[in-house]
Amino acid sequence: MPRPTPFRAGASRLSALALSALISACGGQEPAPEAAPSLTVTATRLASRSLERTLVASGSVAAWQEMSLGVELSGVRVTAVLVEVGDVVKPGQTLLRLDARTLEVQARQADAALDQAQANLALARAANARGESLLERKLISTADADQLKANLISAEAKLTTAQADRDAARLKLGFATLEAPQAGVISARSVEPGQVVSAGAELLRLIRDGRLEWRAELAEGDFTQVQAGAIVKLAGPDGAEVSGRIRAVSPALDPQTRTGLVYADLPEPGTLRAGMFAQGRILLGTVAAQVLPREAVVFRDGLPYVFVLQGNAAVTKVTQQRVSLGIQQGQVIAITSGLGAEDRVVARGAGFLGDGDLVRVLPAAPATAAPEPPR
Repeated sequence: MPRPTPFRAGASRLSALALSALISACGGQEPAPEAAPSLTVTATRLASRSLERTLVASGSVAAWQEMSLGVELSGVRVTAVLVEVGDVVKPGQTLLRLDARTLEVQARQADAALDQAQANLALARAANARGESLLERKLISTADADQLKANLISAEAKLTTAQADRDAARLKLGFATLEAPQAGVISARSVEPGQVVSAGAELLRLIRDGRLEWRAELAEGDFTQVQAGAIVKLAGPDGAEVSGRIRAVSPALDPQTRTGLVYADLPEPGTLRAGMFAQGRILLGTVAAQVLPREAVVFRDGLPYVFVLQGNAAVTKVTQQRVSLGIQQGQVIAITSGLGAEDRVVARGAGFLGDGDLVRVLPAAPATAAPEPPR
């Protein structure tokens, strides 16, 4: 049998290549390589949790009751101031003293006048008794007896007047010492020894019982949610948390601003001081919610989204899904709409994804972490 020539062999190879190209053109393409996942992620589902409803507000710290203290005398010099700002005082404690020498003299004069009135009354009583005896024996006239009785009544009246003068002098002498009307803390002092004071001028201020309160102004929509007795958590200037309780809610709103005041007692104010500004959280109770880890929610153009996994395969695509958010607490956030209970979403790595990305899913993550309890 004759062997093929080199020309015929080359022609056979070209025919084979042409046949292969024809087969490919008729639909016999080789499969393209599978796309690789862009990211490895973890998945989670909605979890039921009880979250604390809170209302954030700002307000000022003020004295529950601040008393302005002064004296009732004018033109008297201060001899001693016995307290400083910040001192804790008890009821009846002496706060300052005035020069009482003139008042002491007046008090002694009043005592002497009282003694004299008492002596005059005793003499008038004795004279009246003798007059009555003489009148019975017809030894004096009725007019003389009436005069003796009038002298007795006058002496009794003068004694009453002398007693009132003595009491007034002692009371005035007492004004020379300013005492604390209530327990509390001295919050201001505007008097120095040697100063001549006038009646009614403020010399000291006292925070009654050292009691402070937080006064917050709330908008109309928030105001109606707050009730007396609600717990308040404030941030102190040192970062420590201060607890309080709503004491009262204003019965009316300001018609101009449509806001109302709430008043919260601060039994242990810590480093808070009257006049400070403090931000606080008003705790409104708990509510059942469906939550996700906060890292599962991403914001695009200011709107919240999650990435929903398509199916349960280890390698799958994600779909960007718009959701509505509720309460945020600790490391979880409530989802109010946009997700179903069976939807699996990307828990970790969502911030690096785009709609339609292919991802590899790690084994299911543990249940969503419980929210941090309110302090």
